[in-house]
Amino acid sequence: MANIKLGIAPIAWTNDDMPDLGKENTFEQCVSEMALAGFTGCEIGNKYPKDPAVLKKALDLRGLQIASAWFSSYLLTQPYEQVEKDFIKHCEFLKAMGAKFCNVAEQGTSVQGKLDKAVFRDKPHNTEEQWKTLAEGLNKLGAVAKKIGLTMTYHHHMGTCVQTTEEIDRLMEMTDPDLVFLLYDTGHLVCSGEDPIYILKKYLPRIRHVHLKDIRMDIRNKVKEENMSFLAGVRAGMFTVPGDGDFDFGPVFDIINDSDYDGWFIVEAEQDPAKANPLEYAIKARKYIKEKAHI
Repeated sequence: MANIKLGIAPIAWTNDDMPDLGKENTFEQCVSEMALAGFTGCEIGNKYPKDPAVLKKALDLRGLQIASAWFSSYLLTQPYEQVEKDFIKHCEFLKAMGAKFCNVAEQGTSVQGKLDKAVFRDKPHNTEEQWKTLAEGLNKLGAVAKKIGLTMTYHHHMGTCVQTTEEIDRLMEMTDPDLVFLLYDTGHLVCSGEDPIYILKKYLPRIRHVHLKDIRMDIRNKVKEENMSFLAGVRAGMFTVPGDGDFDFGPVFDIINDSDYDGWFIVEAEQDPAKANPLEYAIKARKYIKEKAHI
């Protein structure tokens, strides 16, 4: 674990998909509390300054680095040229911030942001042609990222076309292992009903980024049974920080500790800040990771 860096996502302070959650929390409060809780890195939220110089100064003052950032790809619904243009801009900003990773998730057919779609019942499934389009597009984006100096990881995610074990397997098989890597997210795997240890062991050499997200299974089960949307599940408290939910991270930490993984651990738990004070939960996560992973 000596080479692993620990960061946290700003989504606990302000939710980019539901801006009313945490609208009162400023960028300065967010990054100050990240540092106060003992983290040394973060991902990028919508409230972050868009000028690299301004953002870098604010982070340097607090001893924080940018680890990576989410990119929504629309390879299944937009011309590739448009996606690449947006991706290059995204990657160049990350490069300017000193980041080494960019995280991609296909959103062309996703229901994760749709309040009128049940995240389990209405999950999209790729046709053979869509798989081909997605894989070819991701290989091209991976090459673009590599040329800029970044490693591109794919974020499997609830409510998208790459969520299940079968879909992760398919994506990994169809993409270039030197261009497309995997972002491993504990919360999304457990929520989907997958075996996170199986995925970790199978793809560890290809995993370049890790999201540590815990889950409250009683709420997850309610979301599935009552055909709730992904965002409704978030509001209800489906996710939480490591050490506060039902997932035991011990085996995950043990497996990674015995590997050559030297990237980031990013605590990511989208909750309603009015119900789960971001600083309090960030401190709770930091304490748990120190005790369990000795970081």
